[in-house]
Amino acid sequence: MATNEAMKPVNLVIFGRQGSGKGTQCAMITTELGSIHISTGDMLRAAVEQGTEFGLQAKAIMDRGELVSDEVISGIVAERLAQSDVTQNGFLLDGYPRTLTQAESFVGILNDLGLTLDLALNLDVPIDEVTTRMLSRGRADDTEEAIARRLDLYEKETAPLFEFFLDQGVFEVIDGLGSESEVFDRLNTVISAVISGKSQ
Repeated sequence: MATNEAMKPVNLVIFGRQGSGKGTQCAMITTELGSIHISTGDMLRAAVEQGTEFGLQAKAIMDRGELVSDEVISGIVAERLAQSDVTQNGFLLDGYPRTLTQAESFVGILNDLGLTLDLALNLDVPIDEVTTRMLSRGRADDTEEAIARRLDLYEKETAPLFEFFLDQGVFEVIDGLGSESEVFDRLNTVISAVISGKSQ
């Protein structure tokens, strides 16, 4: 991935079913680009620990055993994306947006911060393959029924976002089958094309 000092930060969102190898690819992309990997879980925990406005709201909700609302999650994302490490280095968002409501909020957040989304990537690995991968990990909570439920929820909630980002002209599907380096090479090719466009 060609980078230079004058290059503008690259802002990415990555999607992928559980078991698609997304975490591994995120680590490789951020090492290569120097951008900040932001996963929803990490961001939520950090906001709670730091006692930010939305972090405190999220803590109160979680303490009641409830799910954190789209509005609070989007607030936490807005707080995180405004931080200097992100504005200087760009971001790789993982796990947000998860719903259409969040996606619409996300566009507003970017506009407010004067940021643009360069690419929404979908690391596509077929359901039967990710199911096999997750079953082979041998985790207690990875039963066939539990995996099927999680994947079904992903299809219902997250798949509609693909159309949303496609309409914005920033959506790319990447074949997630193959070795880690083969998949990374495909991601790298697509991201590099965006980088060369930005630096011209």
